[in-house]
Formats: sequence, structure tokens, C-alpha cells
Amino acid sequence: MGAPMHGKKLYGTATIGSKGQIVIPADAREDLGLKAGDRLYVLSGGPSGVVFLKEEMLESMVAQMSAQVEGFKAYKNSSSEK
Repeated sequence: MGAPMHGKKLYGTATIGSKGQIVIPADAREDLGLKAGDRLYVLSGGPSGVVFLKEEMLESMVAQMSAQVEGFKAYKNSSSEK
């Protein structure tokens, strides 16, 4: 099991192989519900970091942001009509 760090866990290390492949530690895969065939988006986490985001999480984030934008638009339109 990973060590807790401010709500995050350190699962150990992963090495990039000669073909650019990374093996995600088994504890991390189990805790995060990752399985073979899952799509992960790879994002920059700053100058020396990488973030992997599960496809379903990205879709959820985009849906939430879209709903917020629509809410702001509705508020703006109702405010300008007064």
C-alpha cells in the first residue's frame, strides 16, 4: 500500500522501458481501479512531472466545466436583462 502524503499516495517507482512503456505498480492499479485496456490521458505536470488521467475522469471534468460555463452564461444573460 502506498504511503499517504496530503491525501495522495506514493506507490513507489516506475521505470520507462526502451519502448517508452511504463508499468504502473499493482497497488496503484488496484487502489485506482485501473485495468488492462483503460485509456489514460498523459498531461504535463510541470517542468519535470507527468499526470495520467483516466478517460472517464477527464470526461467528467469536461462535463462539470461545461455545466459551470452554461451557468455563468445564464447568469450573465439574466443580469443583462434587468
